[in-house]
Amino acid sequence: MANIRKGRQSVNTLLVVLIGFCVLAIIEIVYGQAQMKVERERLALEEQNGQIVEELKEEWRKLQEGSSVVTAQNEPESAESEGKPEAASPVKAVEQSKGETSQGNAQTEKSDEKDKDERTYSMQIVILGDSIMDGDRTESGAADIIGEQLNAKIYNMSMGGTTAALMPNEQYNFATWDSRCLMGVVNAIVGNINTDIFDGYAAGEVLKTCDFEETDYFIIEYGVNDFLTGQIPNSRYLEGGDTLAIDSTHTYTGALEDAVNRLKSAFPDAGILIIGPHYCQVFNGDTFIGDGYSLDYGYGPLITFARGGGYIADLYKEEGVIYFNAFEESGINAETADDYLEDGIHMTPLGARVYAEKAAELIRKNFAPEE
Repeated sequence: MANIRKGRQSVNTLLVVLIGFCVLAIIEIVYGQAQMKVERERLALEEQNGQIVEELKEEWRKLQEGSSVVTAQNEPESAESEGKPEAASPVKAVEQSKGETSQGNAQTEKSDEKDKDERTYSMQIVILGDSIMDGDRTESGAADIIGEQLNAKIYNMSMGGTTAALMPNEQYNFATWDSRCLMGVVNAIVGNINTDIFDGYAAGEVLKTCDFEETDYFIIEYGVNDFLTGQIPNSRYLEGGDTLAIDSTHTYTGALEDAVNRLKSAFPDAGILIIGPHYCQVFNGDTFIGDGYSLDYGYGPLITFARGGGYIADLYKEEGVIYFNAFEESGINAETADDYLEDGIHMTPLGARVYAEKAAELIRKNFAPEE
């Protein structure tokens, strides 16, 4: 009997073990199937994500192809085609690349104009400038802030990389004119030159849509690029009484004077605000080269260009020309450069705000001095 009992116990033990193995096998099968299901779902999700990524890449490629015209048509702004030496300044390419947004923004500006047409504006302002006014055409840019501060309808004809003056190899000839400098913009406005050179740029759209006779103020903002080329003097007249053997329109102050004369002749009732170049710092990579006080490419530091703009404005103050000495009065200086300048030259949104508000205040006081 004892043997029979032991045999039964052995059988029971064996059955328990077998049942245990079966349970484990079933668990493993169920777990394996669950794992396979999860893996299938993961692979399906991965495939779906891959398709989405490819669609996004294709969309981005189409967008880039659509904007390639901007690069191609903006190529004349390069140092070589403008007659600028490649080594004139380590930041010149930055100034130009920042300014190569004007054409790409032309369509956006047209749609924005439609949105704003329903508003009632207090004045009309036309802005002529470089990338300081062109680089950021959003509400955080200087041009839009000026419009906001004055409830003004803004026609922004600024183009990045441009100068006020003609380059040494460019001639003042209406029949063959091909420069988009300040004088080119002004002569296009008054009808002296073929305006095809502005096609594709925001300036070209403004030429087609703006009634310049309605302009209350022209803002002229140039100087940084004139300085950085190393080829444009501040003036023909040198300290000591010597005179450079060049035409005045190949100098910064000479170009300003030519522009003021033509605008005042065509639109005598419009005021003009000249904005001089602001304080800048120049870097080669991370290496500081100099600033607007110390750096000199051969025709004086940037501050002399700023004061030259003030001299021209003072000559015509009786004709409604005022001056914003942005170099010394905007609040942008060596102490605030980290907060107000993003690359030593172009402004941060905060820098653009303080700069634009002071420019707007000058126009406000001059436009309505009784307020």
